[in-house]
This record gives sequence, structure tokens and C-alpha cells, in this order.
Amino acid sequence: MSAGADSGRLPSAYLVPGSSSFTDFLSAHAPALLPSRRPLPPGAALEAPHGTTIVSVTYTGGVVMAGDRRATMGNVIANRDMEKVFATDEFSLVGIAGTAGLAIELVRLFQVELEHYEKIEGTLMSLEGKANRLASMIRGNLGMAMQGLAVVPMFAGYDLEQGRGRIFSYDVTGGCYEEQDHHSVGSGSLFARGALKKLYRRDLTAEQAVRVAVETLYDAADDDSATGGPDVGRRIWPTVGLVDAEGARFVPQPDLAPVVDAIITERSEEAR
Repeated sequence: MSAGADSGRLPSAYLVPGSSSFTDFLSAHAPALLPSRRPLPPGAALEAPHGTTIVSVTYTGGVVMAGDRRATMGNVIANRDMEKVFATDEFSLVGIAGTAGLAIELVRLFQVELEHYEKIEGTLMSLEGKANRLASMIRGNLGMAMQGLAVVPMFAGYDLEQGRGRIFSYDVTGGCYEEQDHHSVGSGSLFARGALKKLYRRDLTAEQAVRVAVETLYDAADDDSATGGPDVGRRIWPTVGLVDAEGARFVPQPDLAPVVDAIITERSEEAR
């Protein structure tokens, strides 16, 4: 891809009409830049930080996604304030679980993928199209997953055609599944799902959905050591994003403090 560097002209690869997929472009002209094209040597073992629990909750007209802030490496806390929820474009969010470094790289590539599509096609990709495109990228990471470096994100967004929030989950082979009302992934997902079943209602407002998501992570952290609960001493709260007709946005950390304080106060009173 450096053929035109000396002349000051763009390399020929940039001048040929092609797919609206940036991943396909990299596969053809610079495959070494793809995360899935850098596998471990045969027989190698690598212990890397892992992201843990992500939850999503639909509300009237949108969807909330929240992630705890802890990354673990075996029995060690590798990071206490890791960001695991990202905006992928104006109307969608993705939360990461699994091998943290690969997951973040995959998310960044997915962000470029959606931006590239929008520039080439002149329109936003449909929400289902985004979900399926992410599935194909996860499928491309199967070789790494078989070596223990799995990436299992959760995708959520606002469907402009249907006017509602939707949630999609994945498996390591790239299988894509639409979830109804709420879902969770990661090491604390079993406990989070139990909490979601008790706390969720279909008529939630955005503010109520944020409360449900934060309380769910609180419950998951109570039973799963890899999930980080609200860190009152360091004032580290979950990352919480919302997406609806107004677009994707994040709840500022100071605004989450009253939510966390209310949950802790209620649980303390119940324990008396």
C-alpha cells in the first residue's frame, strides 16, 4: 500500500471502486492490520485482562447499556476503571466482554466500519445490518477464540424504522441473536439475569432503566468476584449509555452518584 508514497500520490488500492466494507478493504490490501490475522504461535498460552459484565435494558423508546469497570487477569484485578461500553455510531452502542485488548481493537474497527459504510453509501446502515456486520467480524476472530482469546460483545441500538431499542447478543462463532427486553453477558451474567427478571418492567422510563441497570450490576458484583461493584471509596461508578431517537449518549459519572447512593441506602436498610 506504499506504492505511491514517493510520488505523493495515493496508492492504487485507494483509487479502485470496491466494497463499502472497510474490513473487506483491509483483508484485501493490509490483512496484517486485522486483529484476527495475528494469531498466537502454536502451543502458546497467554493470560490477558478480561472484561466482565455488561447489561442492557430496553425502556419506552430506547435502550440502556451498562458495564462494570473491573478487568481481571486470573485471580488478580488488572484494572479498576476500565471503559467497556462504547458508542459505535450515532444510534448504537456496544459493550465488551472477554479478552479486553482484542475486544477494544474490534470495537474500534467496527466504529470505522460503520463510518466507512456511511461515507461510501451516503446513508446509515440499518440496525440489523450493523448487528450482522459485527457478527461477521466476531466470526473472523474464531481462530483466536480457540486459543483462549475470545471476544463476546453485546450490541444495542435504536431502530429508526421501528422506533424502538433493540438488543443483540453473540457467541464466539459469530452467531447473532436478538434478545427481548433485557440481557447480560460476561462472568456475572448469570446473577445479572436473575436480577433483571425481578427488576424489569416494560413501561420503564429512561431514568428508571438506568436505575435497573446499575442495580443489576450491583447484584452481579455481590456474587461474582470478577464483576466490580460501585467503588464508593474511589467514586468509580459503572459506565452507562443510552440510545433512543435523540441518539447515543452517556450518563455523566457525577449523575450516577445519587443512583448508587440510593441503592446502597436501600440495601443497608433492608439488611437491618
